[in-house]
Amino acid sequence: MNIDNLETIKKLIASSENNRTEFKETTGQLERGMETLCAFLNGTGGTVLFGITDKGKIIGQNLSDKTKREIADAVNRLEPHAIVQISYIPLPDSELYVIAIHAEESRFERPFCYKGRAYMRIESVTSIMPQALYHELLSLHDGIKYRWESIVNKSISINNLDENAIVRAVRSGIDSGRLPEITIREDLPTILEKFGLTDNSKIKNAAVVLFGKQSFDYPQCLLRLARFKGTDKNEFLDNQQVHGNIFDLLDAAMNFFFKHLSLSSKIEGLYRNEELSIPVKALRESCINSFCHRSYSHPGSSVGIAIYDDRVEIENSGTFPQGITIDKLKGQHHSVPTNPLIANVLYKSKVLESWGRGIGLMFSECQRVGLPEPDFHTDGTCVWVIFRRTDQVTDQVTDQVIKLVKTIGNQSLSIKEIMALLDLSHRPSFRTTYLHPALTSGYIMQQYPEQPSSPKQKYYLTEKGKALLK
Repeated sequence: MNIDNLETIKKLIASSENNRTEFKETTGQLERGMETLCAFLNGTGGTVLFGITDKGKIIGQNLSDKTKREIADAVNRLEPHAIVQISYIPLPDSELYVIAIHAEESRFERPFCYKGRAYMRIESVTSIMPQALYHELLSLHDGIKYRWESIVNKSISINNLDENAIVRAVRSGIDSGRLPEITIREDLPTILEKFGLTDNSKIKNAAVVLFGKQSFDYPQCLLRLARFKGTDKNEFLDNQQVHGNIFDLLDAAMNFFFKHLSLSSKIEGLYRNEELSIPVKALRESCINSFCHRSYSHPGSSVGIAIYDDRVEIENSGTFPQGITIDKLKGQHHSVPTNPLIANVLYKSKVLESWGRGIGLMFSECQRVGLPEPDFHTDGTCVWVIFRRTDQVTDQVTDQVIKLVKTIGNQSLSIKEIMALLDLSHRPSFRTTYLHPALTSGYIMQQYPEQPSSPKQKYYLTEKGKALLK
């Protein structure tokens, strides 16, 4: 981009300050300007303009040989060496100049530092780059090989992976046409190798995140679940933490939504369609994105789900991929997975529907039921999505819930046992009509809430359920 005339300057100013343009009144703010230029280099490139007020008014500044030397010295403090264009544009009928320092995107040289420190840009704000993101960019010099998900853990063996989860993923991939049928007849080492989850038969971190039986060595394989009373965090109604692989955590997340979001139904033709107050597809896609695109490198990181009376917030550690802004998320954009190995397995097993469509699906599902579009936010270390609720939280007791409460009574029963006592055979209908409404209303509880898919799972009455029974 050549910035060598006043018309180009005016076009840049018309867009206001953003993730590619910064205004400074004079080179007295050269240090801050260079920090922003460093942030542009770590993003998609950009321009710092001196002689422009923060309101976008052109005022110009004096230009001396000393000023030119100071700018050149400052540019030389960028590491690694960056190709930077410096332009001095004179203002008509004056001795003043606008100074433009421009840097193109340098994807394969990142991360850049100014005076030994890396910076990043989010919208119109420049800040110090978090260490985790710095190391992530550093790893990209050697491609995927040194990403956290690709690192081999020599203390992990195939015995630490859940064979059933792997087989279920393969079957789903075959059913969807994304894996050849022969895959189901291959042994686990071969399947893992074809998924790219091993290196010389050694297990990569990605394999544990996807299929690990236990996560005691991976504290970041954590899902935090909370239901708050009202619209703030002053009082918990429910608070859980679940450790496990991605498939376990996704099940736990969806169970939590069914437990705490109101369920409604409407008749369409001959069928009754059940729907949560926020569309299930939108919530599920948001969770999948969180598990797939989050940063796993920090042991203290996690995914969090918080349900309030007026909204649902889903957050994960990490940030948007470089070059992807909040505005770009709302339109057509390329899928740039933070963890391509994990994303590839989720895609082949049909958990991830297709590349780059997840955000659009969330928007279209909310629009379909008349909800506001979800809001996306990031502070450089965390990404969070907010879904607005318009439903009224009610405590309506259906005939089915009453039957379920009476059936359980003072016992602890499995789904199979409850269905037998109720003389029911269609499990999806039972979950939708009986189980989920009872969980949502707080009449029953799971015996193992931290393991929602446990084969030993049973259900019992809460104090609220016992009161209804009486």
